Amino acid sequence: MQTFLGACESLVLGVLHGFDRLVFRGHLRQLSYGHGMECYLSANHVLLKDFKTHAQACTAQLIEASLAPAQRLNRRICYLNSSSISKEDQARRIAQQDQIGDGLICVFKCVEPCQTFEVYRNRPRKMLELRGKQGKCAFLYHYFLHPVFGLMHARIQTWFPYAVQVCLNGREWLSRQMDQAGIGYVRRDNKFTAVEDFAQAQALLDEQLRTDWPKTLDEIVGTIHPTHPHLLGRLPVDYYWSVYQSEWASDIVFRDRADAQRLFGQWVRYAMMNYHSADIMRFLGKNVPSNGQVNGRFEGEVVSKLRRREEGVCIKHWVNGNSIKMYDCDRNIRIETTINQPEQFKVYRPSEADPEGEQQWRTMRRGVADLHRRAEVSQAANEQYAAATAAVQEKTPLKELVEPLCERVSAPGSSLSKRKVRALNPFSADDAELLAAVNDPKHAANGLRNRELLAMLYAKPARTPVDQRRRSGRVTRLIRLLRAHGILRKVPKTHRYHVSPEGRKALTALLAAGNANTEFLTSNAA
Repeated sequence: MQTFLGACESLVLGVLHGFDRLVFRGHLRQLSYGHGMECYLSANHVLLKDFKTHAQACTAQLIEASLAPAQRLNRRICYLNSSSISKEDQARRIAQQDQIGDGLICVFKCVEPCQTFEVYRNRPRKMLELRGKQGKCAFLYHYFLHPVFGLMHARIQTWFPYAVQVCLNGREWLSRQMDQAGIGYVRRDNKFTAVEDFAQAQALLDEQLRTDWPKTLDEIVGTIHPTHPHLLGRLPVDYYWSVYQSEWASDIVFRDRADAQRLFGQWVRYAMMNYHSADIMRFLGKNVPSNGQVNGRFEGEVVSKLRRREEGVCIKHWVNGNSIKMYDCDRNIRIETTINQPEQFKVYRPSEADPEGEQQWRTMRRGVADLHRRAEVSQAANEQYAAATAAVQEKTPLKELVEPLCERVSAPGSSLSKRKVRALNPFSADDAELLAAVNDPKHAANGLRNRELLAMLYAKPARTPVDQRRRSGRVTRLIRLLRAHGILRKVPKTHRYHVSPEGRKALTALLAAGNANTEFLTSNAA
């Protein structure tokens, strides 16, 4: 993001990075599959033939307890017969009409699809069996003005296995935090067009990441499902919390609306003309071969769309259900990464089967335990997208960026009188491939190691151990070369390297120039 801000620092009031929309789901994992449900029935001495009667009695008890607070507070309980009705808009309207300033606003009842169970008569085996099925049942949506999170809602499935969903907004939460801290701000919907102290506001957003989510979400469940866990009788189990969807937004707040609109128009045109499928995949952490083409084994879909919304223009890119988008609203330009499929990313953790064992890069889980890692990869995606668009604004002549790279410099840790390393030739085949590899956005979050750079520079594996050591030694020398030229910086106490802001600026400009045609460069030369 520093590269981006360097291109238009005088025009920007401040930047805020943090969660926007967060959707959590709670499941009773032991009751989410057939055998676990049979264990529940056995523990509570319920025969399969009596399952439906037992489930109906439990549902009636759940609904009565869930609606009791609304009835006690004389809050509205409304049935919605269409999924096209905006529940949030309805809740806001009711809060305004009934002058509700905190606590429960209303409860909406509706029928929606759900995953549940049915008793199946297996005639060949002459016995009853319990199996899962896709069905429909009643759901209760509780809308609150929460003392911490502001406007939010929680949903409970009223039939087994009682799945729960909690939806809140990080910017709504931030406004509550700033109110308590006495920080002035101007807000439009879920965006801030002015903040008295951006640094302090960002610190509050960072504080959100330190939330004890299982404890917090269990407390919310207690308000909408007060019969839990007593309703489960002899097999009380806790909810397992996962993140169904997360939106991580970077808001760039400009001093003047005209500047925001002018620059946004340039960035949108640049994105539509220059971002190809491989670029979008890199932004969202997918591996792309050094030739810059989409991997032949990739079976997903990469989609980019430009659309005009009520609040402004939005350009959005999808890769396998995850997306990154940029849109404008008033004085704000927002870059937002949405993660629906966390399995596309990695997290450094031990195995679930051995929590005390060796840590490795493993598949990111949906559970709240990996929510902090979601924030890291989402921020990295936003920063890479911002850095790429900043190339449009960079006014430094290419000559000034390239000249230092084309001169011999001192090796890292040596004095001027000691060892020198060679100059780079950014437009030679070998050096161009090297620079493109280290500039790959997929390394933004975790940094780059010898083995990863080696895999990008050599398409085929080494034939012998000697050849492997030779390749590794060459990559080590290349990393030393890039460090000497200030392109890479070592992460302390690790074997990882990050591209420096100055290096990112030079690499972005060089790669853009290398792909530009002669006519374009000639017509735009100063």
